[in-house]
Amino acid sequence: MRYLSTRGHAERKRFCEILLEGLAPDGGLYLPESYPQVDGATLDAWRKILREQGYAALAYQVLSLYIDDIPADDLRALCAKTYTEQVFGTQEIVPLRKLEDGLLIEALSNGPTLAFKDMAMQLLGNLFEYELARRGEQLNILGATSGDTGSAAEYAMRGKQGVRVFMTSPNGRMSPFQQAQMFSLLDANIHNIAIDGVFDDCQDIVKAVSNDLEFKRQYKIGTVNSINWARLLAQVVYYFAGYLYATESNAQKVSFTVPSGNFGNVCAGHVARMMGLPIDQLVVATNENDVLDEFFRTGIYRVRGSADTFETSSPSMDISKASNFERFVFDLLGRDGARVKALFGDALNRDGRFDLSADPQFAQAAARYGFVSGKSTHANRLDTIRDTYQRFGQMIDTHTADGVKVAREHLSAGVPMIVLETALPIKFAGTIVEALGQEPSRPAKFDGIEALPKRVLVMPADVAQVKAYIVAHCAD
Repeated sequence: MRYLSTRGHAERKRFCEILLEGLAPDGGLYLPESYPQVDGATLDAWRKILREQGYAALAYQVLSLYIDDIPADDLRALCAKTYTEQVFGTQEIVPLRKLEDGLLIEALSNGPTLAFKDMAMQLLGNLFEYELARRGEQLNILGATSGDTGSAAEYAMRGKQGVRVFMTSPNGRMSPFQQAQMFSLLDANIHNIAIDGVFDDCQDIVKAVSNDLEFKRQYKIGTVNSINWARLLAQVVYYFAGYLYATESNAQKVSFTVPSGNFGNVCAGHVARMMGLPIDQLVVATNENDVLDEFFRTGIYRVRGSADTFETSSPSMDISKASNFERFVFDLLGRDGARVKALFGDALNRDGRFDLSADPQFAQAAARYGFVSGKSTHANRLDTIRDTYQRFGQMIDTHTADGVKVAREHLSAGVPMIVLETALPIKFAGTIVEALGQEPSRPAKFDGIEALPKRVLVMPADVAQVKAYIVAHCAD
């Protein structure tokens, strides 16, 4: 299996090369040269494997289609080490629970940091440690988080040999619980940098550093954001698991609704669908920062600046520049790297937007690729949280509430709709109290976390200052 850049760079690389690399040399994102195809016989075999051997065994089956430069026994062991009941709380790892007829929630938030990001990040930590040991190298991870990626990455990487984490986040724009999860980690290899700005400023810094090829090579810069293909690949597995848990035979289709800001989670669904998983629709649910909903409705992709990025009660989606969207547009436009470079490398930098509304291929987003979308507001979130608790006795977080609200607008008779859970409610307690008048429960290990000592550096949105900080601490 070889990987190519969405912007047309001629070089082809293997999995372990791009695992440690992040962005391609031309600023593009990596995708496989082609998507492995999964037929009915394979799905039948995987259904049996999931039932008899569990999620880790299914993960190995999916990942082994894309990873051929890690010995099979080692890859199998890495999956088994990652996806355990001890770490994820249940034997199923990603159990489904019924909300109402035709509407299910896939529980993805039982990992160490109570958010779906753990599903991929725990594997990524083990992959990094394995590959770095094999090479005798070190890696400096530079990341950006709007809330959940940061804590998931830090918990996955803390204490790992050969890895340092430099995690940027928008200063003051995460929930108190999210901030406490990250900033209370005092491990020597974990560095938190709060940027005066919004998430997109953090993301821009990560991309700018990744695009400085000399600096990137000298200081061994890697990434854990969903621009890293390995992380997105790990997320593909739970689409297969969700489908297999929800159906009895391969004749059935399901749809997925995904709360989405950076397009990574739902892009994994796109990959699963391209592999042949019987997905009817992929429903993109946004909050007030609706750049993705606007595109799927109109064909216009229009990024917002910091001043026009709203601070909402589903803060992990307060994103107005969706990094992974480039991967889907690459497929939508027939894998035309030169055109993708013109759109994402040139037009966005120049105009802050591009318009595919008149392009015949835009219609294929829904007709061929199954994408539809919707938007949810703070009032919608409160109503959905309240309704879900009163009618079904289930407490859901703010992002999952966005998903449930939009999912109901796209239900189709006979096609189960699976909403991907984003996080546990405790991560956004303020809004839960506003909706329900009561605090959500929290695991005992997080009691009093907000009062723990914290270590974080506040910094302006300045690439040079972030680079200087990395250089200084690489000498430690």
